[in-house]
Amino acid sequence: MMTKPFDIVRLHHAEVTVTDLERARHFYCEGLGFIETESDDNHIYLRALEDANHHCLVLTKGERASLKHIAYRVSADSDLDELDKLFTNLGVTKRWLKPGEEKGQGRALRIQDPGGIPVEFFFEMDKAERMLQKYHLQGNVKIKRIDHANCLITNIDDLYDWYADNLGFRTSEYTVKTISEDKEAMWAAWMHRKPSVHDLALISDRGPRFHHTGFWMDDAKSILDACDHLAALGYYANIERSPGRHGTSNAFFVYVRDPDGNRMELYTGDYFTNDPDWEPVKWNLDHPQRATFWGAMPPKSWTEEAVPVEDILTGEYLPIEELAHNKKK
Repeated sequence: MMTKPFDIVRLHHAEVTVTDLERARHFYCEGLGFIETESDDNHIYLRALEDANHHCLVLTKGERASLKHIAYRVSADSDLDELDKLFTNLGVTKRWLKPGEEKGQGRALRIQDPGGIPVEFFFEMDKAERMLQKYHLQGNVKIKRIDHANCLITNIDDLYDWYADNLGFRTSEYTVKTISEDKEAMWAAWMHRKPSVHDLALISDRGPRFHHTGFWMDDAKSILDACDHLAALGYYANIERSPGRHGTSNAFFVYVRDPDGNRMELYTGDYFTNDPDWEPVKWNLDHPQRATFWGAMPPKSWTEEAVPVEDILTGEYLPIEELAHNKKK
């Protein structure tokens, strides 16, 4: 893989829409233990326990649940100019955000990737108090940091190559679908910039849609404690998919949804992927332990429901299309 004139560090934050900010504040802060950095009439800026910056999650008031953008941090401000040149050459829809246009953040470059996902790149963000060792202020749910974004797209053949070739994303695991005895098609890919399983999961499905944001927790017990806390607080119905272990990624998980339907994965237990001779792990879509290592099937809502994504220029929801034919063998 050729060295790039920019360095994308990791997935850093996401912005989703909610219909009722007060209701969302209770779910995210009281239910999930996020820390509110600041808010206004239309936004709540949240961070997790490890965060030393302004936010890892933005809740924005809107008409329905949707994804406004996911954001990657780069290593230097000059990386943004290099990315701007790249996206101009690639013909990608893009726009610049001025410092402070997203509160707490410096200038940023936002694009619509070729799959339709709204993606932002930035370098500077205001500092915030790190709560990692403020044990006396921590609640029962101890989310440490954002981990990954999971996106549903129709053109995985093209988009997989686009992220790998142009942005330097590496692959930890992937899933293929058997077409015939001697033919396979790419179905999903777990891609990363940080040295873990993924910053970005690309899944073949109706799209573009946003499936979930993953947040890191210390261990399985922390996730079970989070479920107990949510249930005791009355959010038992918001626990969508019971705790288990994925085959892909090896991660221990639970999936929860906020009152508007935005989905989050509480996630732990994946592995290091940064050795230079790392070889991606291959799965077949029909493998019974792929989605859940223990074999349990996910609920219908998890396989069928996801939120729309927004146009970075108009704010309108992008039309959802049926899955394109996969051509990669």
